[in-house]
Amino acid sequence: MSFNKSKIYSFSIILIILIITLDGCRRQDGITQFRGPFRNGIYPDEDLLTEWPEGGPEFVLKIEGLGEGHSSAIVHNNIIYTSGLKDTMDVVSSFNMKGKLLWEKPFGTAWKGTHPETRNTPTLEGNRIFIASGTGEVVCMDALSGKIVWKRDPIKEFRGKFSVWGPAESLLLTDNAVIYVIGGEDASVVALNKENGELIWKSPSTGGVKAYCTPILIDRNGTKIILAELQRDLLGINPLNGEILWTFDLRPEDEKRVSWLNHTNSPLYKNGDIFITRGYDINALMLSLSEDGHEVSLKWKNPTLDTHVGGVVEVNGFIYGSSWITNTQGNWICQEWETGKVMYDQEWFNKGEVIYADGHLYCIEEKDGNTALLLPDPSGFKVISTFRVTEGTGPYWAHTTIYDRKLFIRHGDILMVYDIRQKQKS
Repeated sequence: MSFNKSKIYSFSIILIILIITLDGCRRQDGITQFRGPFRNGIYPDEDLLTEWPEGGPEFVLKIEGLGEGHSSAIVHNNIIYTSGLKDTMDVVSSFNMKGKLLWEKPFGTAWKGTHPETRNTPTLEGNRIFIASGTGEVVCMDALSGKIVWKRDPIKEFRGKFSVWGPAESLLLTDNAVIYVIGGEDASVVALNKENGELIWKSPSTGGVKAYCTPILIDRNGTKIILAELQRDLLGINPLNGEILWTFDLRPEDEKRVSWLNHTNSPLYKNGDIFITRGYDINALMLSLSEDGHEVSLKWKNPTLDTHVGGVVEVNGFIYGSSWITNTQGNWICQEWETGKVMYDQEWFNKGEVIYADGHLYCIEEKDGNTALLLPDPSGFKVISTFRVTEGTGPYWAHTTIYDRKLFIRHGDILMVYDIRQKQKS
């Protein structure tokens, strides 16, 4: 049997296209989660508007009736998922891109203390949703129907302990496990099998209660490490067996202050360095990992970028976020990653949230919903465009999402969607 060169060439092209298509499918079936693909506030969308029209980008969709909460919207294959409080239950809702409700499912009991609004953003992998309730139930749901696949209560089972304001954590997924921080005296962190909820491991307890932030998974020279915060420690954990590789004491020097209990921001990680910020005039910390990831040490500390609830991003060697002055006031800060040098400390309405995509920062202040587009410029907080989100109630604490060149802003029980794609010139 013989082949001519043109047929071989055509077959090769088809094979390459098939491989690329299958690889794209594998990427589509990856993890969709809180604050973007790597939980660092950076979104991969490109060809976005470099300035907004007067009044803001085009408003394309409003969805009401999500339930009260601060959960982000996550979007996968043009399906929107978010959670909210309805009556005494935490509820996950699913919508299409026209705002039609596809399903709505109560999955657990809501937090009963102060600020009972649902705060936990779903994590999605394939056709499974993973989320924790306000009382610590870890739940796996079918993303197509909302049916509960399995449920487990590790807080009750392993005597976990909440902080005064309850939980605010989006579940972390590894290759085979759901990772949940529980605190307390029996264990610090547990890993549950993604398929059936069975316990894979529980890490030893280091004491202390849960923080209010989401763990992340990092890679240090091929060594995977879970970074999980308790109220008094940052833990580096082996994701295979729960071994605690190291701990770092996060308590401030002045332990008479109780404000150090308010850990709400996930760590940032880059090239062996870990950035931690906690609000309330407490020093932000830059830690350095050893080459093997088994030891950690302090690199620098500085109280200026003491972010309260809005998260931070790192862009081109600089950290951007807002500071805490009071619970209702803060400035916008840029700090050099390597040294901690403060590049600017600037007032703009109020403190709030920041994310990044396609060369620009997106900032939303938490009190009145003023939203800004600006370049990540260490020389100053230079706003290019702004508009104000007026729908919804309560503080603007839900973290913003970008998907398919659209901006998803949650406020209370309302989700607003804006088209931020760069329009083609005719």
